[in-house]
Amino acid sequence: MFFHHHLFNDCIPFWFPRAVDETHGGFLHCFDRDGSLVDSDKSVWAQGRMSWMLLTLYLEHEKNPDWLAWSESALRFLEQKCVDPSDGRMYFHVARDGTPLRKRRYAYSESFAAIAFAAHAAATSNDESAQKARHWFHRFTDWNFTPGRIPPKFTGARPTESIGPRMITLVTAQELRKHLGESPDLTAWIDRCLDDIIRLFVKPDLQAVMETVAPDGSIIDHFDGRQLNPGHAIEAAWFILEEAAHRNDTTLRQLGCDMLDWMWQRGWDTEHGGLYYFRDLDQKPVQEYWHDMKFWWPHNEALIATLMAHHQTGHEKYLHWHHQLRDWSFNHFADPTHGEWFGYLHRDGTPSNTLKGSLWKSFFHHPRALWRCHQLSQPPLT
Repeated sequence: MFFHHHLFNDCIPFWFPRAVDETHGGFLHCFDRDGSLVDSDKSVWAQGRMSWMLLTLYLEHEKNPDWLAWSESALRFLEQKCVDPSDGRMYFHVARDGTPLRKRRYAYSESFAAIAFAAHAAATSNDESAQKARHWFHRFTDWNFTPGRIPPKFTGARPTESIGPRMITLVTAQELRKHLGESPDLTAWIDRCLDDIIRLFVKPDLQAVMETVAPDGSIIDHFDGRQLNPGHAIEAAWFILEEAAHRNDTTLRQLGCDMLDWMWQRGWDTEHGGLYYFRDLDQKPVQEYWHDMKFWWPHNEALIATLMAHHQTGHEKYLHWHHQLRDWSFNHFADPTHGEWFGYLHRDGTPSNTLKGSLWKSFFHHPRALWRCHQLSQPPLT
């Protein structure tokens, strides 16, 4: 009951009801250690992510009417305040009242809206929400995969492909399949993303999972091209393990475990513990100054991945890694005084600041990990 306890007695009470914006709708999420509001701006990602998390708990744990009402408030806020009428895309960052502040050239707000509307459709049998989930999934995939759709960031002299859109399309399609049912379109997207990840980003000869490659999958021997993000790759690994379980596919199971194995070895800090944020493919210096910090979300993703790998294979090393990670994470990220996790630690595990929420950190990675690990821990881990 370890994860259940931390979710329902530590995490949820920190966020709710304080995150609910009774004035403008949606969720506030930029909180300090004690839950005091640091910034009233809103991440559009957080509106979809937090709605999805509440609706997941509503569907899988308890039909709490507050959870449903709060998520519906955020979905209304998304539709009414977070869509740019000029092109139908979503913003990234808005003021508390919904005034648009920033729109990114890349698109992920739409994917989190898609999973939230899909979960709402399942929770309420609402066909309109199901249609909205499909709409936002289509907008997300169209923007990310149609050549020329995304404005270029660089000159084009060194073209690249990134794993991010593939792994998020994969997990988004899995969520829509879970709540809306099997469909040829969703299966095709899942198959395409699996193929892209295997063909372009997974490098068995190097025992690495790349973040960015050339269009043919070759290594770009520069700072950005060599940069690895162990937490991101480990997150992708459990998405693939999830698909392996759905299909009972031993090849996919081995792929997910290989990705976890390689990136754990590259990412685990053997001196101080925890997962590095960035590493270099060739063990050269990393350009980003926060490369050796410990961020909350890679540890959440690795908690799921290690336990899922153990659940599917029975290999004791994954359970050992899981306990090692769990002990380190809860000894360093957790705040026994006010609840929840700090978001950002120095390499030695001391907090770099006291933020519990920001434009990036909200009620998503941590509660998702607690809930998924609780589900995988039956019978409970001690």
